[in-house]
Amino acid sequence: MIMNRKGCIVHWLACSYAMVSAIAWGQSIPDHAQPSTIAAEWQYGGFLDAGYLYDFNQPANHLFRNKGTTWRVDKLDLNMAGLSLKKKPTEQSRWGEEALVQGGADSRIFGFSTTAPNIEGYKWLRHIGLADVSYLAPVGKGLAVQGGIFGSLIGYDSLYAKDNLNYTRPWGADYTPYLMMGVNAAYPFSDNVTATVFVVNGYFHLADANHVPSSGGQISYKLSSKDTLKNTVLWGPHQIDTSLKYWRVLTDSILEHKTDRTTVAFEYQFGTERLNTSGTPRALVMFSQLPMHVVIRGPWSATVRPEVAWDRDGRWTSARQTIKAVTSTLECHRSYGQANAILRFEHRWDDSRGPDGGFFNDGYVQPGVVRLKPDQHLVIVGLIFSFDSSFHH
Repeated sequence: MIMNRKGCIVHWLACSYAMVSAIAWGQSIPDHAQPSTIAAEWQYGGFLDAGYLYDFNQPANHLFRNKGTTWRVDKLDLNMAGLSLKKKPTEQSRWGEEALVQGGADSRIFGFSTTAPNIEGYKWLRHIGLADVSYLAPVGKGLAVQGGIFGSLIGYDSLYAKDNLNYTRPWGADYTPYLMMGVNAAYPFSDNVTATVFVVNGYFHLADANHVPSSGGQISYKLSSKDTLKNTVLWGPHQIDTSLKYWRVLTDSILEHKTDRTTVAFEYQFGTERLNTSGTPRALVMFSQLPMHVVIRGPWSATVRPEVAWDRDGRWTSARQTIKAVTSTLECHRSYGQANAILRFEHRWDDSRGPDGGFFNDGYVQPGVVRLKPDQHLVIVGLIFSFDSSFHH
């Protein structure tokens, strides 16, 4: 039986809480794991992210075509602002919680699908960045279970510019999940290997393609003190017909090398699904990026990110295209006690070729149809303020 969209939201939030509670109360807690007198630490904070993207194409509609974040150009935008409260689960205080409310231009169209309708309640759900509870079960080395709306296990980049190396996000980030709604469980088999499994409401948490959940898993390898490899798979239906042969598969592989002064990462994503249309063609997509970051001196750092995106059938980006892009960022980061200020200067070049490729340009081909150009250059200024603090309870 197919649930309505409101029922899906209630069902997933209820199941998330129920599964966490079942694991929590189903375990007998040994004496050494009983609550101690050590006060639990709560972290709270907030941030504000404003930016201006100058587009040399001067598009008549002021839009960055096919983008889900920083999607307006030639206008000063409050891209994102948020308030957060968080408590991590520990052996002394096994329950954890996360909550983040948000608003701004970047919260308006992220998390939606180009091919599936929006979930009921999306207008208020898009203002919830995090809303989950977690429990560190006393099983072996510690089984961490989390349920609700949580950060995605897919992707190298965050929805929030403050957490990324560049101001604008890569193409792959906008077409894979930023957030997930469901349940996940992680277990560290050793100091170097952690496995995570998850069940979520769908490919995008704000899309309502059908009533069947998606699932997946991640293996994280700590190759050395500086190198980490993550492999993640997401599998589930993203069409009205939920037959197994039409299920979508996405793989995400990330290799990161990180030191005190440098960060180099390589990410490769591959997605495919067979379409329930005449001839049942197979759709393919690929995203890849290579961000390279270095601390220059004092508060100054720089990042260069080449990337490639290929959407053969237009199933992900809504355009059959191959995109090449290079983003260069110069950052100044200052801290004032518990407050932080980040100023980013960025240049971005994107080139889109293919049957549906191109970026919006000045003028109209005909009324209501904006002229397209194969490439675009953007000059960007981003200013981010944030604060983080904590208290014990």
